[in-house]
Amino acid sequence: MTEAPAPAHPLDGCDPIDLARDLFFRQGREATGIAEPIARSWLRSRHLPWQHHQLEPITLGELDERREQSLRLLACAQPELDGLAEHAAGNGCVVILTDPRGLILHEIGSPDFLPKAERIALKPGVEWSEGLRGTNAIGMALVERHAVMVLGGEHYLAPYAQLGCAAAPILDGRGAVAGVLDISGDTQRVNQHALGLVRMSAQQVEHRMLLAGAQGHVLRFHARPSLIGTPREAMLVITDGRIAAANRLALELFDSDWLGLLDRDIRSLLGRDWGRLEHQRGLLTLPGGRQIAGVVERLGAPLHAAPRRRADEVQDIGPDADPLAPLLAKAARVLDQGVPVLVTGETGSGKDVFARRLHAASRRSAGPFVALDCASLPENLIEAELFGYEDGAFTGARKRGSPGRVREADGGILFLDEIGEMPLGLQSRLLRVLENRVVVPLGGGRPVPVDFDLVCATHQSLEAMVQAGRFRADLMYRLAGFTASLPALRERADRRALIARLFDELGGRQRRLRLCAEALDRLAAHSWPGNVRELRSVLKSLVALAEEGDALGLDALPAALCAAMPAAAAPAVPAGAVGRPAAATESLRDATRSAIAQALEATGNDVAQAARLLGVHRSTVYRHLARQQP
Repeated sequence: MTEAPAPAHPLDGCDPIDLARDLFFRQGREATGIAEPIARSWLRSRHLPWQHHQLEPITLGELDERREQSLRLLACAQPELDGLAEHAAGNGCVVILTDPRGLILHEIGSPDFLPKAERIALKPGVEWSEGLRGTNAIGMALVERHAVMVLGGEHYLAPYAQLGCAAAPILDGRGAVAGVLDISGDTQRVNQHALGLVRMSAQQVEHRMLLAGAQGHVLRFHARPSLIGTPREAMLVITDGRIAAANRLALELFDSDWLGLLDRDIRSLLGRDWGRLEHQRGLLTLPGGRQIAGVVERLGAPLHAAPRRRADEVQDIGPDADPLAPLLAKAARVLDQGVPVLVTGETGSGKDVFARRLHAASRRSAGPFVALDCASLPENLIEAELFGYEDGAFTGARKRGSPGRVREADGGILFLDEIGEMPLGLQSRLLRVLENRVVVPLGGGRPVPVDFDLVCATHQSLEAMVQAGRFRADLMYRLAGFTASLPALRERADRRALIARLFDELGGRQRRLRLCAEALDRLAAHSWPGNVRELRSVLKSLVALAEEGDALGLDALPAALCAAMPAAAAPAVPAGAVGRPAAATESLRDATRSAIAQALEATGNDVAQAARLLGVHRSTVYRHLARQQP
């Protein structure tokens, strides 16, 4: 006898979500047919009545306080909010940023969907935590700590059945949730593409936040060298020799979690010589023998504690505060408002290093840093290098053309070193690009919109160049929105500690070398016409010539440096001013002229050697010689 067929369920053939809701909400049974994270969230939300959704926003005063508490998050997320807003507006959605508790701090997007969002309290000042709103993408991202998508009936509360949301948590460098980035709209408008966008954007915010709060050193690394310097790089922040922060990509490459890496001695992970990668790329060997590419950038703290020294050696060369940190902070604030920054200082004073640190501290730290030295290229090539060119634009042009540095800097920072060397004809074209934010490559082609922040550097006085007719006044006013003047090495109060630190970092510590007090006195008293660049060159030579474990005294210093003057008599005046009254002052151009003249005299008028001594390109010295001719 055959059994009678089971009675059909009234919801057979319906959407799996409808079936799951019937099982869970009406029958009180376990929900099936839905994703496990959604099922977990429904269970966590059981304390809420499933029809409930009315919650009032906090007051404007309270909202301002919550925004104040999340200032760094807001600043670091703004570029992503701007970028996602265009996508959201075009797809009938809104982009949302919340604080660590799920309170909406900022919302932007489609004017068509915003009224709908407000009707369900999806607006600034309202908290969308799972505890208050039940299953929703923002609340789930906070709890699950990964990107999630919640569509329609997957929301716990029935009034959100037409809402689609994709959200990703923003984690800080110690694994704490800093906020959530979310795209919301009608259910049919939110899909896997939106989920991918918020996941990628959250990663870029994390990258920017880690750099903004870092102190000490940051180690950038990846198995693929081309990804270093992009938001997809792995990063560790090292403070006082220990890991202070890490991003999620670093955890993946080390096959670890924050608990396994944070506060760990960096030497136990990478060995004692990890500092050799400061400002230069190299290979790192990870546990297990795998090698990856990496580079270390200094953010103002020592690599690790200096070794104990003998009584006849220097006692005051411990860790020193970064004297340029306040200037860097001001420059970053100005740059983040879209105002160009002009970095001035003598040749070799570290203008390029300052510009890179400025990029790392800025809102565009996740974007590219594209540098062009205007003094290193012939005049006829600067235009093509800067603005790009189409195929066949000129003889010798590459096939398929070149985008140019301006387009390469889109979304990041363009750094124009030695801007004073830019030909007058190109200055007007650069001004047009800055005003219109559009670049046209050589050889024609369509105009290309560009979005970048600008940092320029020069060792010359642009005002003097304007008066001499060699630089456009309107461009100078545009570039010098904020001027960061770097001191010469001889003017730095921290030069003694700086010399000792550089000596250790350039190999002295690794080879157990010791710099005696009299040698440091002589180095600190030298006028250093080539500034930090010249100093690094001398210190590298000292380290290379010494035997391991040596204590270096006066006899180890270069003869030319020892013969320059007695240490006690060295005046702290600009290079080239020796023998003049102490009160005499020189313009930046005069100081530069004197430094080049001294270098040429010291090298027997060998231009190549003089350029290496000064740390500049040969073309700079040649231009100086040409200007001296009648």
